[in-house]
Amino acid sequence: MRTKTRKKNRINVVTLGCSKNVYDSEVLMGQLKASGKDVVHEEEGNVVVINTCGFIDNAKEESVNTILDFVERKNRGEVDQVFVSGCLSERYKPDLQEEIPDVDQYFGTTELPSLLKALGADYKHELIGERVTTTPKNYAYFKIAEGCDRPCSFCAIPLMRGGHKSTPIENLVIEAEKLASNGVKELILIAQDLTYYGLDLYKKRRLADLLTELCKVDGIEWIRMHYAFPTGFPTDVLDVMNAEPKVCNYLDIPLQHISTPVLKSMRRGTTFEKTNALLEKFREQVPDMAIRTTLIVGYPGETQEDFDILKQWVIDQRFERMGCFTYSHEENTHAYKLEDDVPADVKQERANEIMEIQSQISWELNQEKIGKQFKVMIDRKRGGYFVGRTEFDSPDVDNEVLIDASEHYCSVGEFVNVEITAAEDFDLYAVPVA
Repeated sequence: MRTKTRKKNRINVVTLGCSKNVYDSEVLMGQLKASGKDVVHEEEGNVVVINTCGFIDNAKEESVNTILDFVERKNRGEVDQVFVSGCLSERYKPDLQEEIPDVDQYFGTTELPSLLKALGADYKHELIGERVTTTPKNYAYFKIAEGCDRPCSFCAIPLMRGGHKSTPIENLVIEAEKLASNGVKELILIAQDLTYYGLDLYKKRRLADLLTELCKVDGIEWIRMHYAFPTGFPTDVLDVMNAEPKVCNYLDIPLQHISTPVLKSMRRGTTFEKTNALLEKFREQVPDMAIRTTLIVGYPGETQEDFDILKQWVIDQRFERMGCFTYSHEENTHAYKLEDDVPADVKQERANEIMEIQSQISWELNQEKIGKQFKVMIDRKRGGYFVGRTEFDSPDVDNEVLIDASEHYCSVGEFVNVEITAAEDFDLYAVPVA
């Protein structure tokens, strides 16, 4: 029986996966809104678009379960149509069509015009920078390029997103200006690979030039960089980081491993020595930089010796921010030809061990912040606390600054100066100061 309370002709966009998918959903919603459609994000609607992730096993499983859940709701008459887009759909469309035929249509990562047509909307080329942001009003993810040309053995992203394609600087400036006019104060630059930015369009790396132009946009106060590939990193970016106060002293640079044999098998184009030399350069040129990295343990052929090298390196480097993942054996990648020979329980033990080390490092670094003052962006109110971040922290993945709401008032979306009064592994407690 159909429910009578459901609002008709409302499109519900459901986003799974990474911040790049968040961005894509926001662009889709902007296009739908421009065509006069009633569109919401992860609320009730009779038409559902699921923007899927197909990166690793856990993400694929979540995507499939979400599709099945909405198909079941469709069969019960609770929704009228279910469309599937994004990375999982790009990678496995024939299999999905066969296994879950009750989905109305499947679309890949480059089929936005076709998806819009299926939803009764037109793709408008002139909508540069127009999107409906789903993040808190003060920050927005800012995708500067699509796809990736890197040959990493473990990664399926080029299969789903294609080759690297930079967005022209002038288009990105227009987009930043529109975001700033809507109250966005922080741009979080994302791509599969920031390091490569500009090579395809301008025949040279131009991330530093892009940062310089974005700093000129009134209203933007923080610019943060995510997902910079280590090999070929343009070091003129460090000069801009020092010269421009708007560019956060923060860099997300996924290093994945440090043992040279593992890096070689991963096809990362670097070695133990080259990676350490790059990190040394970062620390030397921008001493206050917070470096975020991600690591993979349990890669095919990773020996106990390789892991011990990795573990000691984590201890020595004392990264400010870090995540660790277990290797996922992905079909059609180069590494899929290798034997997935590290048992699942060993992979998990290694990941846990790395994160235990990192928790201790994070706790020690946070203790050093007690008594110091920081400029903090207030993202939201949660429970009895206002929740903010320093320039050294990105939303959802890094430390949070907690301010007791029963004693202090903070405006969400605004900056406030605080003094750190206490610290845990990943949380800082603070009070506002004049």
